[in-house]
Amino acid sequence: MRETTTMAARLTALLLLALALFAPAAQAQPAKVTALTGGMLISGLSVPPLHHATVLIQGERIIAAGPASEIPIPAGATIIDTSGQTMMPGLIDAHAHLFMVGYGDEAAWFEWLRTDGKKYSIEKIMELSAYQMLMSGITSAIDLGGTPIESVSLRKRINAGEVPGPRLQVSGPLVTRRAFAGFPAEASAVITSPKEGAETVDRLFKMGVDVIKAHAGLTREDYFAIVKAAHANKIKVHAHLYAEQDVRNAFDAGVDVFQHMGSGGGPTYDPELVRAIAGTNRPVVLTAAHRSYVYPETVAFPGRLEDPVLKSLFPADIWDAMQKSFEHWPSDSYFASITRQARFRSPLVKQWIELNAMMGVGTDSGTPMNFNTDGLIREMKALVDEGLPVLEVIADTTRVNARIMDNPQTGAIEPGKLADIIVVPGDPVYHRLSNLMFVNTVIKNGVIYKQDGKPLIAMPQ
Repeated sequence: MRETTTMAARLTALLLLALALFAPAAQAQPAKVTALTGGMLISGLSVPPLHHATVLIQGERIIAAGPASEIPIPAGATIIDTSGQTMMPGLIDAHAHLFMVGYGDEAAWFEWLRTDGKKYSIEKIMELSAYQMLMSGITSAIDLGGTPIESVSLRKRINAGEVPGPRLQVSGPLVTRRAFAGFPAEASAVITSPKEGAETVDRLFKMGVDVIKAHAGLTREDYFAIVKAAHANKIKVHAHLYAEQDVRNAFDAGVDVFQHMGSGGGPTYDPELVRAIAGTNRPVVLTAAHRSYVYPETVAFPGRLEDPVLKSLFPADIWDAMQKSFEHWPSDSYFASITRQARFRSPLVKQWIELNAMMGVGTDSGTPMNFNTDGLIREMKALVDEGLPVLEVIADTTRVNARIMDNPQTGAIEPGKLADIIVVPGDPVYHRLSNLMFVNTVIKNGVIYKQDGKPLIAMPQ
């Protein structure tokens, strides 16, 4: 009897195995739907906000967006009540530096990492910056200056879902005629000729960078060689520009994105040059706030350097080191020209606005006291202060920046696009963007990373 039972059990097991092997594969179940409903919708498009809206997400995509009265929520959907809040596209920073965190002095920061902070690798710091940016509502960013191996590695790990952070494009090192003193050697690709410039672009492309950052001291011929090599590899060139002759050289060479156009600390540019750049629709990124707003804001309220929310986004030892770095911040050489920069900021910014340039928005984040958490909102507010409408600035920071990144799948809330969405309290238009400092919900690629003001994934340590 026992032998018969054992034989029957074996036959049953074989039958089940055969059914598993030869039965048709089960139909894949559709991804669950998440519904954001009740709040105001700013789509990132050139249309007025929509009150009492619903946005439906399935998988990584937006499948519906419109009046709540017209969009039924499927049974079993996860519902996030956004009543009294605003839903808007995830923010995009067109000029970030993830290997810095806002330490009081840039060279001293890297010295701290080499000594007291040596347990933190460059990539670990970049992980921390990426986390801070994502928790602050930045779902995409262009990292314009870092070490190439770590930058490419972090981008891949974020894309693979191994670490939380914004969708990244990375440039790796600055292509320059002179290295930055005190920075990691790998963060500068020093060239001595246009030929070396082209060869450097080819080398960085093979290492996996997405864009090229042309930096200081380049000759006219350097710009032409760098742009030609980059475009042959089908990648863009972003140029760090202040002096008018450099701007002219970069324009003539075909540079794709003009960075720092509102923070040079000098007079306005030749109107005909500005008009020519604007006429090509090549974007300018002003970085107008990273000195001339940060400095007076910190003079007026030094307590911003001790903000408890900011503190919660740092490991204790890095936070303590940062506080020490702020002890004598007004004398930091980074702010040596602050009076001149503050004087010329407004005329420079208004010049680009008045001549209708295509405006991207970037921060130079990670520079002294310019934190990954608040720099983008300050930059947006600087543009509003100089006359751009709030909705236009939001579109510049989302839809236009998505265009700079050549990613039409992001930058707006509409069916078919990737679900990069943030929810903020109140109305950003009425509050002139100040409430963007407090992001309640962050969704990237349909994944909820923060909800009701609370991170759903821990900070890297």
